[in-house]
Amino acid sequence: MDSVLSSASTQLAGQVENHLQTIYQTAAPEVIAQLVSDLISIMRLGSVEQLPVPYKNHWSQQDVIMITYGDSLYRDDERAMTTLHTFLNEQCDGVISGVHVLPFFPYSSDDGFAVSDYYQVRESVGEWQDIQRLSAEYRLMSDLVINHGSGESEWFQNFIKGEGYGHDFFYTASPDEDLSEVVRPRTSPLLREVQTPEGLKYVWCTFSHDQVDFDFRNTEVLKEFVKIVRFYLDQGVNIFRLDAIAFLWKEAGTSCLNLEQTHEVVRLFRTLIEYACPTAMIITETNIPSRENLSYFGNANEAHCVYNFSLPPLLLHALITGENFYLKQWMMSMPPAQDGTAFFNFIASHDGIGLRPVEGILPDSEVDLMIATMQDFGGHVSWRALDNGEKKPYEINIALFEALQGTVEGKDAFGEARFLCAHNIMLALEGIPGIYLHSLLGTLNDYERVKTTGHSRSINRHKWDYSELEVLLADETTHHQRVFKAIKRLIYIRSRQKAFHPNATQFTLHLGEQIFGFWRQSIDRTQNIFCLNNISSETAVLSLSDLNLISTQDWSDLLSGEHYDDLLGSIEVAPYQSVWLSNRS
Repeated sequence: MDSVLSSASTQLAGQVENHLQTIYQTAAPEVIAQLVSDLISIMRLGSVEQLPVPYKNHWSQQDVIMITYGDSLYRDDERAMTTLHTFLNEQCDGVISGVHVLPFFPYSSDDGFAVSDYYQVRESVGEWQDIQRLSAEYRLMSDLVINHGSGESEWFQNFIKGEGYGHDFFYTASPDEDLSEVVRPRTSPLLREVQTPEGLKYVWCTFSHDQVDFDFRNTEVLKEFVKIVRFYLDQGVNIFRLDAIAFLWKEAGTSCLNLEQTHEVVRLFRTLIEYACPTAMIITETNIPSRENLSYFGNANEAHCVYNFSLPPLLLHALITGENFYLKQWMMSMPPAQDGTAFFNFIASHDGIGLRPVEGILPDSEVDLMIATMQDFGGHVSWRALDNGEKKPYEINIALFEALQGTVEGKDAFGEARFLCAHNIMLALEGIPGIYLHSLLGTLNDYERVKTTGHSRSINRHKWDYSELEVLLADETTHHQRVFKAIKRLIYIRSRQKAFHPNATQFTLHLGEQIFGFWRQSIDRTQNIFCLNNISSETAVLSLSDLNLISTQDWSDLLSGEHYDDLLGSIEVAPYQSVWLSNRS
């Protein structure tokens, strides 16, 4: 046993050292050696019992993550996290396996993404014991807001004073440096002037001037975030969402996006987390073009999961135009995820529908058409600055239920069917599904919240009075009840199909513009499911012979229960209907 412990510990130390040498290329060997020791000590990995199993999938077809703010549901007489826990246990009928609770820490802006204290739970949400109780029953995803901190935090106030813990945590630059290539998702100035005892300094603000970027060139910043990771693991966090990670490392004269040191920091965190908790996972939040996003898989040694950011805009485009050319073309170009990695599929979130992930995929004319249609449906547009001073659309802000109430021709009677078709597609795709609470509930655009906050993203961040919501979910005449019941049924069916394992085989089918189809096959090859989705407002007729179904097997639609005996016949697919044609039920 001692030799095993020694071997595992030695391998861990060697891996950490390699990561650090890549990140801090000019650091002296004794500095690297001390940092290796410090990080292993912080993570309490002094005696490692076993090596992590490589290429292991920590998920199955039964995994569905619900995305929500901790206080999106509330009752006046209890903590919001208690209300959320009640909703999951009483309303979700066991179909949700995990919960991504968006930043639940004290903050100063951006609905939680300007964290002022990483070690506290916001009073309006609850307490650490609420987080621990939730994590005891569900896989818990937490944000690690690692790129920037609040301008009102104690750390930044110490920066302004020029002394105290955290005073040297923030990135400063000179306006005279070459910053012309820096890629940003906002239109505000990159540098913020701050008066300090040492004179005027310019802090780097990738996002807003209240979100000041950390300086990971300072190894104390790295150590602090490793402490935070260890603390979150102790509270029951099982999945770490690395927020805005692509912007982490900065170098003047570069785009400051996706730099090699950033990728190596992700690899370092994966190593430390895997040794500390073999079932824990990292997911990178990188709202960037598709090819760049995929790079965060590394060689199955970086993120366990990457957000499938191109899916929401491409699926939205397909459903409002009735054409699947661009969606299908993108699907065909997507590499299968290696074992030990998976796509995180979503079609709505607390943010908007990002447009950068379709750069090079959707022509500008199609993006403009989509934007105009969403504005007709009550949506807003957020912008980012280009290096030439111009602005470019960055994301569309709209509730998904509202976004799918019509097509480019205007609103129609198929909104609910179109909305459910989107979820049929997302739930059947290769990867782990993430469903935003407000999509699960069919929440509408919240214009009052936009007016109150002054931020376009608030349109899809409604807060539900849970007592009122319970009434709506019990009333069959409301679309809230209907879509909630329908999506839960889809999840229930999905969870029982081996062919819907996140790493099961997927092939894109060529069935014309009306039918967006793909084939899934279970890892053991015993189950095949043909996922057929009519993305148009006209009935589609499909010849079953086009699918080359094996005639000695029994085929039925998992959604309708209909059996198909004549494999040379045809199948009618109603507008926005989905069929999950399987050789076993």
